[in-house]
Amino acid sequence: HFSSFCDCDVERTHGNSVTQTQGQVTLSEGKFLFINCTYSTTTYPTLFWYVQHPGEGPQLLLKVTTANNKGSSRGFEATYDKETTSFHLQKASVQASDSAVYYCALGDTVAEATGGAEHKL
Repeated sequence: HFSSFCDCDVERTHGNSVTQTQGQVTLSEGKFLFINCTYSTTTYPTLFWYVQHPGEGPQLLLKVTTANNKGSSRGFEATYDKETTSFHLQKASVQASDSAVYYCALGDTVAEATGGAEHKL
């Protein structure tokens, strides 16, 4: 089983924000993973998912722009949805090796990542 926790911090910079609303989640191996992420921005965003495994630094998992609205990596998938301002992370079948902290982040064409929220799985 996995224990999942989101501290649901929201950072705001230059009118941009990213938030995750989930609390603690426990999943069994092989189950479907869904991590909520919504954003607010006044620009055309670049959206990121980072993963941080225990004892390691954050690593880029996915990067999606408005021109390329879907990203996938290592079985994870995220789709940029302008209508719902969402960038949810999904994986069809989680494994023990997926136990990590997941960060949703937002950038734009001017600045680097300007806001983020984390989700611990």
